[in-house]
Amino acid sequence: MHSIFRQYDIRGIAGTELTDELAGDIARAFAAYARRKGQHKLLLAHDNRHSSPRLHAVMAEALLSSGADVFDLGETITPIFYFAARQMNIPGGIMITASHNGPEYNGCKLLLGESTIYGEDIQEIARMVQAREFITLRRGKRYPAPMSEAYLRWIASHIEMGPRRLKVVVDCGNGTASPFAPDLLQRLGCEVIPLYCDSDPDFPHHQPDPVDPANLRDLSAVVQAVNADLGIGFDGDGDRLGVVDARGNFLWGDMLMILFWREILPRYPGCDCIVEVKCSLALVEEILRLGGRPFFYKTGHSLIKAKMRELNTVFTGEMSGHMFFADEYYGYDDALYAAARLLRIMSHTELALDELLCDIPEYYASPEIRLPVGEVEKFTLVNEMKAELKQDHPCLDIDGVRATFDDGWALLRASNTGPEIIFRCEGISPASLERIMGYMTERMAAVEPSLAAKVPSI
Repeated sequence: MHSIFRQYDIRGIAGTELTDELAGDIARAFAAYARRKGQHKLLLAHDNRHSSPRLHAVMAEALLSSGADVFDLGETITPIFYFAARQMNIPGGIMITASHNGPEYNGCKLLLGESTIYGEDIQEIARMVQAREFITLRRGKRYPAPMSEAYLRWIASHIEMGPRRLKVVVDCGNGTASPFAPDLLQRLGCEVIPLYCDSDPDFPHHQPDPVDPANLRDLSAVVQAVNADLGIGFDGDGDRLGVVDARGNFLWGDMLMILFWREILPRYPGCDCIVEVKCSLALVEEILRLGGRPFFYKTGHSLIKAKMRELNTVFTGEMSGHMFFADEYYGYDDALYAAARLLRIMSHTELALDELLCDIPEYYASPEIRLPVGEVEKFTLVNEMKAELKQDHPCLDIDGVRATFDDGWALLRASNTGPEIIFRCEGISPASLERIMGYMTERMAAVEPSLAAKVPSI
């Protein structure tokens, strides 16, 4: 059971790992947990998966029987769930979703307070489920609470577009964002070409994961075929985006962050700027050039949102396409709002997306390489590599180890979501990247030969 209780959320195969009985128990445990924190009004929403309506019904009944008043958002995206929490002043609830996972998966994100719970708090829910620490109070009441129109109106009224009308291809991967993303972009005045924007929980064309380049091939092709200004892909629950430029090239999250910081940092000179450990040196250099203070931090949307509140910083993002705006917005990850902010930037210039970034130094990075290892072994191996690398290189160890070389860097970290080690390198030239990759593979071979054998050639 505990394998589905992950670092940031609860996720497993619906019907086998995440059964109806377990879903009900999770809802009962969360209702008791929220009651401890003084919350008896809870939001409930779900994505478009086949199993979601059934899980929604099971969890609604469990919450009601635990004495919670349930404000039911129905089928919607995670950002609308977060938006409802702010607008309705109900800082607690359950969003039923498995994000970008395949159609056989489902799960939930548990909101309490400023953000979704994570880490030890999720493990406390697991403990309460196992111990059956539930409550039975007077039966709660259920209220329908549709919020999509209010959400779309809010963003459209707060994003002031420039004179340039943009042509945008939108790929929702048949996920839950399908009815919402094209609508919003049309309200912003864009010419929208929808691609896979019919909600279909079988995800027949590709997984709704816009950070996997394989899932952006069709988007890239259509952008070029129709001479669009850009293409935007959304993940299964609408909190991550992927972007391709007019030439069909994919922009990683760190390049998008450069564009956003160029708009934001002049208004907040000297502010702390969180940089996820997987990000390019180009982002760090640009933040310094703009007068910000780069601050390396861990991967993970829940962790980053908590650190944003601690530092009172106004924006950050992740390589995975989570973007967090707290300058003009609420600080949670919302891919539709991030898309609107990107379009606002582009609508005030005649430059193409690649031209806006043409002055950024061209560094050469490996893809994010996932090395399968055991759930326990991954931490041991990363710690052993950390000890090895620290002997000869400056290292950041906020999340695994990021070793600095004269001509680049390398990262090894244990995944928070599966039995894997994440490996990534960057060099100032192709030769630098090849050298760093080779060096890291040799050091891995000295620690654990089987780990080094899993590193693919690039």
